[in-house]
Amino acid sequence: MPIPKLTVRSLVVRAVDAPLGRPVRTASGNILTAPLVLLDLVTEEGVTGTSYVFCYSPAALKPVATMVANLAPIVQGDAVAPLTMASKLEQRFRLLGPQGLVGIAMAALDMAAWDALARAAGVPLVQLLGGRARPIRAYDSYGMVDVHEIAELAAAAVERGFRAMKIKVGYADVRDDVEAIREVRRIAGDAMTLMIDYNQSLTLAEALRRAPVIDDENVLWVEEPLRADDDAGHSQLAVAMRTPLQLGENWWGPNDMTRSIAARACRLAMPDVMKIGGVTGWMRAAALAQSAGLPVSSHIFPEFSAHLLPVTPTCDWLEYLDLAGPLLAEPARVVDGAITAPSVPGAGLNWDEDKVSRYLVR
Repeated sequence: MPIPKLTVRSLVVRAVDAPLGRPVRTASGNILTAPLVLLDLVTEEGVTGTSYVFCYSPAALKPVATMVANLAPIVQGDAVAPLTMASKLEQRFRLLGPQGLVGIAMAALDMAAWDALARAAGVPLVQLLGGRARPIRAYDSYGMVDVHEIAELAAAAVERGFRAMKIKVGYADVRDDVEAIREVRRIAGDAMTLMIDYNQSLTLAEALRRAPVIDDENVLWVEEPLRADDDAGHSQLAVAMRTPLQLGENWWGPNDMTRSIAARACRLAMPDVMKIGGVTGWMRAAALAQSAGLPVSSHIFPEFSAHLLPVTPTCDWLEYLDLAGPLLAEPARVVDGAITAPSVPGAGLNWDEDKVSRYLVR
C-alpha cells in the first residue's frame, strides 16, 4: 500500500497520573494510580502519531517525560522510518545502554512512529503490519485480592464474558496462594482458565518448595516467580515444575529474550511492547518466539496488543489491564471475552482532552 513520506516536526510530551479502576497490589509493591507519559509525534505533513508508556511509579513520571522530550532534537527533521530511527537511537545511546528510561523513551517514539505511518496510509496498524484485525482472546488481570473480594471480581469477569483470569500471588505462606486460587475457582467455575503471577517475589529455594503444591492446582501458567533476569534459576525451576513458566514482561529488548530462550528459562513468552522496543522490537520478538516455538501473550497495553498479536505467528493470550482507558475517547472494548483492533487508522489512540487536562502533572 502507498505510504506517504513523513518528516518529524516535533514531539509533544505530557505526563499524567490517571486513576485506576482497581488498584493493583503485588507481592513486590502496590500500583495505586496509572502514571503515564503521552506522546504525540507531529509531522511536517500534518499527520500526528500517538503512543503512551507506563511508568509504574509516580516518582518516575517526570524523569520519563523528560527523557522522551530529550529525543526531539535527535530526530527532528528525520523521516518517520521506525527501523532507521531505532538504529540511530541505539547507536546514540550504546554507551549508556538501551534499558530503563532510555529504552522506555525509545519505545514511545517507535510506537508513535508506527501509529503515524498507519494513520498516513489510512489503515489500522495491524493492516500496515501485514495482518488483519480479528478477536484475540483476553484474560482479565487482577492484583493480589482479599478472599472476601474475589467473589465480586470473579463474578464480574464472568459477566463480561472472560474465560480466563490472572491473579497475583506471593503470600507469606503458600497455603494462602492456594486459598486465593481455589476461591476464584469456586466462584468462577472450572471452565474459567486461571493464571498466577508472583511478580519476582520468590527465591529459588522457596519457589522449588512451592512448586509441587502449585502443580496440583491446575493453573495455566506461573509468571515470574524469581527475579526477572535469573535465567539460570528459572531454567532449574522449569525442569522441576509441570506447570509452564511465563516470562517476558521484563525483557529489555530482543537480546534479553534471546538469552532467556537459550537458557530454556520458560515455555511461554510475554513481551511488553514498551520494554521489548516498541512495535519494531515486538516484531523481532515475534520472530524469535516462532523460531523457538514459544506461545506469545501480551503484557498490558491492550490497545497496541490488539494490533500486534494478530501478526504474531504463535499468538496466545491478550492481557486486559486497562491503564489508559480513563483518558481515551474510545477505550479498548471487551466483547465475549476477546478484544479486536478497531477499524480506524492507526492504533486507535485518541485522547479525551478534558480528561487528560484533569490528570495532567505539570
